[in-house]
Amino acid sequence: MTKRLVVVAALAIAASVLAVAQENRPLSPSGTAAAQVQGKYVKPTGRGAPALGGEAYQGGKWIEITYGRPLKRGRDLWGSGADYGKAALVGAPIWRAGANVSTRLKTEVPLIINEKTVPAGEYSLFIDLKPNNWTLVVSTWPAAPRFDPNNKEALWGSYNYTPDKDVVRAPMTLTTLPVSIEQLTWAFTDMSDPGGKMTIMWDKNMASVPFRVGS
Repeated sequence: MTKRLVVVAALAIAASVLAVAQENRPLSPSGTAAAQVQGKYVKPTGRGAPALGGEAYQGGKWIEITYGRPLKRGRDLWGSGADYGKAALVGAPIWRAGANVSTRLKTEVPLIINEKTVPAGEYSLFIDLKPNNWTLVVSTWPAAPRFDPNNKEALWGSYNYTPDKDVVRAPMTLTTLPVSIEQLTWAFTDMSDPGGKMTIMWDKNMASVPFRVGS
């Protein structure tokens, strides 16, 4: 009987620890989208590489987006009419295209977006939301780790954004998906060595911008 009580108590403690851990999970976990270009596949001598095709990809340059991944949780994300996009803005002048800290683009190669060259480096990504008209904004605004209304040098999310640090603005191609995406997702799509698309998906909206890899 005593042994059984110990087991039950241990299970109860484990369940309570799990519940606390779940409660402490961030509502919008962080995520990463990545692509690699300009490398080449090399087959090592001997047994080969422990990867698909037995070859190792070497010398590639990374393109990466880091962002917060909010969940839909049954909400009307976009609204309509004069209120379109306001729920996503949460009082900011432009959408952070994610959650929490600013969405960040880090590229080891120049990117040509809307016929403008974005040099290799780190940038913030925003989206200007209009009905059936989304615009991707690549900006040199640095990202702040936390909200500070007195910080005039970096942004948390997109609060206090101003367009003076915009590098490029590009219209996005909007598509209605046949399914609803629960968690906001950035992805690199239709990738090849010359370029591809930066794509964001949430609910039934998919928006993308093509880019080319510069030299």
